[in-house]
Amino acid sequence: MESYDVNELFARIDASGSYDIDKIKRSYYLAEELHRGQKRISGEDYIIHPVAVARIVYECQLDTNSICAAFLHDTIEDCSDRVTLADIREQFGKDVADIVDGVTKLNIPFETKQEASIRNLRKMFLAMSKDLRVIFVKLADRLHNMRTLSVRTPEKQRSIALETMHVYAPIAHRLGIQRIKQELETLALSYLDPIGFQEIKKDTEKRYGESKDFLADATQKVAKGLDAYKIHYKLEGRVKSIYSIYKKMYNQNKSFDEIYDFYALRIIVDTELDCYTVLGIIHEMFNSVPGRFKDYISTPKQNLYRSLHTTVIGTGGIPFEVQIRTWEMHEVAEYGLAAHWKYKSGEQANQALDEKLHWIRSLLETDADGNDPDEFLQALKIDLFDDEIFVFTPKGDVVNLPAGSTPIDFAYAIHSAVGNKMVGAKVNGNIVPIDTVLQTGQIVEVLTNPNSKGPSRDWLSCVRSSEARNKIRMFFKREMRAENIELGKQAVERELRRYGRRFTDAQRDQIMASLAPRMGFAEADDLYNSIGFGGMDTVKLGTKLKEEFNRVVSPELPEQKPKQPALISEQSEREERKARKSSESVIVDNVEGCAVKFAKCCSPLPGDRIIGFITKGYGISIHKYDCVNVQNGLKRPEERDRWVTASWTDRAEKHALGGFEAFLNVFATYTPNIIAELTVALRDMKVEITSLSTKESGDTITMTFGVRCGDTGHLASIISALRKNDAVRDVTRGNV
Repeated sequence: MESYDVNELFARIDASGSYDIDKIKRSYYLAEELHRGQKRISGEDYIIHPVAVARIVYECQLDTNSICAAFLHDTIEDCSDRVTLADIREQFGKDVADIVDGVTKLNIPFETKQEASIRNLRKMFLAMSKDLRVIFVKLADRLHNMRTLSVRTPEKQRSIALETMHVYAPIAHRLGIQRIKQELETLALSYLDPIGFQEIKKDTEKRYGESKDFLADATQKVAKGLDAYKIHYKLEGRVKSIYSIYKKMYNQNKSFDEIYDFYALRIIVDTELDCYTVLGIIHEMFNSVPGRFKDYISTPKQNLYRSLHTTVIGTGGIPFEVQIRTWEMHEVAEYGLAAHWKYKSGEQANQALDEKLHWIRSLLETDADGNDPDEFLQALKIDLFDDEIFVFTPKGDVVNLPAGSTPIDFAYAIHSAVGNKMVGAKVNGNIVPIDTVLQTGQIVEVLTNPNSKGPSRDWLSCVRSSEARNKIRMFFKREMRAENIELGKQAVERELRRYGRRFTDAQRDQIMASLAPRMGFAEADDLYNSIGFGGMDTVKLGTKLKEEFNRVVSPELPEQKPKQPALISEQSEREERKARKSSESVIVDNVEGCAVKFAKCCSPLPGDRIIGFITKGYGISIHKYDCVNVQNGLKRPEERDRWVTASWTDRAEKHALGGFEAFLNVFATYTPNIIAELTVALRDMKVEITSLSTKESGDTITMTFGVRCGDTGHLASIISALRKNDAVRDVTRGNV
């Protein structure tokens, strides 16, 4: 059981001799006074929470100011009538006040809970980019809240556990704080999938009970081998965490019996040379499993993790993993950047910390101009969740990139100027398309031309890293403002046409002039510019844009049209309208009005990059450029002449609320009402359902909806709305 004895904590801190114990005690006494009379939901005195957070911060080996901030972290939010940041700054200094401010939620109204959550995250990351101690205190705060989550309602438990799994555990992983990361994941899983959690826990205890002597035997054998070489070491044994087993079973569709790295030994030695010596000893003692050796010492992970990993076969044919690291590597593995808390000791240390925080500042650039919460969240997911790859420059330098990155990402990781002048790329000496997906171990060379006019806007759909995307957008923002403003105006006009009323250019500009301050821009041209270079999507303006439109543009009286005689069948009339709409929506080889149809294999929408294929007797078939049939067809020499360029016309957008068919795959936990709930959700959005098929497997149901929508932005809003259902696990765009 967790201890809340503050005097015992003071004794431990004082005994270490590394802290200003008087300052720490003063921070506790102030927190105790301010929180006096406040209770947690459990009924306990509120002060036990700051005490527990301070204990976790101390155990992470942080400094005096961090512990003071831990005691005071909720005072501004919960006791604002009795204390201010200025008071804390005066009594405890700027550092403590800044950390407390960094973890305090914004006290301003937001239109949605999601926007509030993302804005608070962004505020925390901004503070974190200036002082990393902000996130350490926040992680300690979240860890104690997770440890005591059982007293909350089931709805709140799930909501907090989801945020923990999707944001805070990945942040802890990204910062290399494995001890906190693993506990957050385990606690979150116990609330998100309690049945699966208990099943794996039961299987783990059973397997460990059946072979409880295995780790002891393996440890004894390894110790004997190391003693023979007179190596100084520490040896630890463990079993794989419940969440790690769950994740491997879920992601790789494996049964519990197929988890082969259930057991692990960790060997901690004095020097890097000892690590490789021990590796040789282990491989001499046991048969190794091919393909299961990883050298994270020569190629560290982005979160600074360094170790040697190898899997070998032990007694009875049971495989187990061996991790080999130095004491310094072990501290970094357990506490991540917290183990590097010496950045106040000189300019060189400051520079090293700045390099480690580069990804945070790159992430913040995502939202610096666009003020788009969803864009920030998407970049956050890429930076936190994506696996990484390691590629090499021709000189042998290692470059870490998110999985799925292209040579464009690589070029911008080297330098903005390299990316902006890029005209081609080589991988392992061979020229490749610049949108080629890179793999670990490849040698990448960027081909540049000083006369290059800069990146293409199409590159934004090819890059994976938020850093490359930000630098491309910055190029267009700086170099092409006039063009961006014009593109922004065109995008706004397309969006406004969806509202079904005519408007003038002056009304459009009046709408945007009113909307700009609401979105955080000084004037309309700044907002147009942001839309033009990709920093803001018109769909994300949402209800605010429609509110201004309804305020400025008066409703029109409906026109009375003479009734036409029914000269053709209703079916034929529908087909004619569909064909006319298709022809008006697409430009083929710079020519409008060509007879086209939209391919069922990929169901392209306005906003997708498209290409046309000349069919035999059925006109031109329009595909998404990334359609698998396109990629395969372009490789066939006999068909190359039948592929033609295609793009959307402005008129494509006027069918926004129903002209184009798209398909959505919805993966959900089965409930008796799930189909009805999603159907009602689509109805409430005025989305027409053209088809529905379902497939059940165990407790999972997969539904494929055919829907009518206007463009990719409209489809994205539909997907976002469906994902809000608690039973929905994921929604993806599919095919017929």
